[in-house]
Amino acid sequence: MKSPYEILGVSPNATNEEVKRAYKELAKKYHPDNYVDSPLADMAEEKMKEVNEAYDEILRQRTSNKKSANSNTGAGSSGSNGYYAYDGIRAAINSGDYRTAESMLNNIPQTSRGAEWFFLKGCILVQRGYYFDATRYIDRACELDPNNREYSMLRDNLRVQSQSYGNPNSRPANGGCNMCDICSMLICLDCLCR
Repeated sequence: MKSPYEILGVSPNATNEEVKRAYKELAKKYHPDNYVDSPLADMAEEKMKEVNEAYDEILRQRTSNKKSANSNTGAGSSGSNGYYAYDGIRAAINSGDYRTAESMLNNIPQTSRGAEWFFLKGCILVQRGYYFDATRYIDRACELDPNNREYSMLRDNLRVQSQSYGNPNSRPANGGCNMCDICSMLICLDCLCR
């Protein structure tokens, strides 16, 4: 079985930046959008999952090592500093692998769950159609990081959607999409594709 470093093609001595760069290159190479209607789609999906898991494992190991070192010095560590695989979680969400994304999120200790954690949890809940719960998580992300435009845009979009839910005047008479629907959809897609 390959080590996570072998999967990403980097040395165990690689810097965090080198690991991240290798991950991004492989994620771009194996992203499912590159294999739509291709006989290699299943292989690419498996490879993408393997790359995500390897990246997550490397970051988990490095975070564990960092926490051990910090516990000896009395310093704390924070998940908001990028030690967790939030890029990998976003990649899993973008590829539609919500189960993996949620599993990766749940592996982050509660004491290290910051604004990004709550935002990504909310994004997963939006994709699953649990808008009420998603709104609570997105609101929490906005409380923790009130200046983050990505978080506040999704929160505002969810509020607009909830206000128009069940309101017959919020839809055009012909039953099609109005400009607010299209704009809201583009904002959500933009949030998930970063």
